[in-house]
Amino acid sequence: MKTARCGPVVDPPRVRVGDLEITLLDGGGLWLDGGAMFGVIPKPMWSKLVEVDEANRIPLATTCCLVEAAGKRVLIETGVGDKSKYSEKEQGFFRFDSHWLLDSLQAAGVERESIDIVIPTHLHFDHAGGGTMPDGRGGMQVTFPNARYVVQRGEWGDATGGNAVMTSTYLRENLEPLDQAGVVSLVNGEAQIVPGVSVKPLAGHTRNQQGVIIRSGDQRAVQPGDMLPTAAHVGLRFNMAYDLFPLENVQNKKAILEAASQGGWTLILGQDPEQAVWRVTADDRGRFALVAGG
Repeated sequence: MKTARCGPVVDPPRVRVGDLEITLLDGGGLWLDGGAMFGVIPKPMWSKLVEVDEANRIPLATTCCLVEAAGKRVLIETGVGDKSKYSEKEQGFFRFDSHWLLDSLQAAGVERESIDIVIPTHLHFDHAGGGTMPDGRGGMQVTFPNARYVVQRGEWGDATGGNAVMTSTYLRENLEPLDQAGVVSLVNGEAQIVPGVSVKPLAGHTRNQQGVIIRSGDQRAVQPGDMLPTAAHVGLRFNMAYDLFPLENVQNKKAILEAASQGGWTLILGQDPEQAVWRVTADDRGRFALVAGG
């Protein structure tokens, strides 16, 4: 069953982790340059693994996870946001889907005011764009007004202080409304957000990206953000040109994949266009592969 880019549906895909249930919500798709998405890997290699359009772009999902844990509704990632936030030129370049996260929440019967906690893995526009929305008066408002937005302190500092190479992906309209509303909750390093949900720094794509770990009993699921955006990136050197610290990304990817293969963890890959839920296997030479399904 397809678990990514399902669109707004009444009964979205779900995966269980022990006593916890994770609902997979379509935050809206986009297309990005294939060469940039695979960095130093030559096109003859990566183009065998993914769909490519006439402009050399590949399709990506922005799958968001809704978890009810310890009496709280926790939302992981917010996707690209409302298409109207982008210029006509940007809409043509990125080929955004017509829907966004709020459409998927509404289809599933979840009110935006009921979300207690929002955890973006990092603050690039395709992960944090759904955290704010047009207010109908030419400005932006917080999409989830009763939630606290949990961000690594270093990621927030880089995003708001211009301390990054790709400053154009940290959009003011995604950040300033959160700051003005006082909903940002900064953490340093590993932290339990609620019982069963914690965050862990996974530097590489950005200096302070965080992965999200969902745990119940001896079962565990990990959303690793853009450390491992799609199944086609399972190779340790299959990094993106967008990754600011490629070596750190390789090291963190190897550590997570080893732990996942040994522990039987579920991986939730937010940008794979077909499948969000994966298991990790490793052969006797230490090469990793992904198997669809939780």
